[in-house]
Amino acid sequence: MTHAPAAARALLASALSVTVLLTAAACVATDRNVPRALPEGVSQAPEPPPSPSVTASSAASAGERPAPSPPALSEAQLRDALLTAADLGEPWMTSRGAATWRDGVLKATTEDPDCRRLLDVLYTEELFGGPTGPRATVTLDDAYHDAQLRYQVTAHPRADADRALSWLGTLPERCAHFEAETARAGTQRVEVSALPLPEAGDARAALRVRMTGESSGGAPANLTVDLAAVRVGDDTITLTNGGFGAVLPEVTQAMTQLGADRLKEVGRQARVRV
Repeated sequence: MTHAPAAARALLASALSVTVLLTAAACVATDRNVPRALPEGVSQAPEPPPSPSVTASSAASAGERPAPSPPALSEAQLRDALLTAADLGEPWMTSRGAATWRDGVLKATTEDPDCRRLLDVLYTEELFGGPTGPRATVTLDDAYHDAQLRYQVTAHPRADADRALSWLGTLPERCAHFEAETARAGTQRVEVSALPLPEAGDARAALRVRMTGESSGGAPANLTVDLAAVRVGDDTITLTNGGFGAVLPEVTQAMTQLGADRLKEVGRQARVRV
């Protein structure tokens, strides 16, 4: 049996560790070079226009040196960008298997096509569709609070990824409240709300989904699942953080920021090696 004081201490410790992560992430995010404006009031004497031969030569030279595309990250590099149990600290650990509520509650359907697609995304974790390149995934458990965090990095075309993120951002209005039918846990009342994220990556969106009804065992249950997604260049991050117990939004926010910064750094190192 878990005593209330112990649970409170564990929850407080988890929140404090996440606060440290958020502070560190904010420092990384703000340490960026800011372009300087050109000096004002400086005039130069007009120069004669270049001869046609010089102009043609310069244009040809510029055309011969197109900007190089960033190299695609390998599966090993994507694995280097994954989060670990050490990033979260206790009581998080490497997963012992998929949470029972994934099949019991998330495997659900509803009439509205957008809301049905959301349920499919929560269950399959394929917000961006099938990857066009390598994929790396990790699953971590917080056994104390019966929570599970799944994190994956994949490659997707930027336009496709941005369309999926834009669609995700419309769901707090389109699917604010609806009912879903499950095979094992009966009818679930679903509430969808926006989850603010730090300025992680190049584009981002996140939701908090609450499902109220029964667990697959028939007991009353309240499942909370955070879904966060980020695009970093041509790579994407999909993170779900859910469970029947305490699901801290600070964990989702901090891990999204940390993961995006780590993926960006892995990409930077890959370009340096080329």
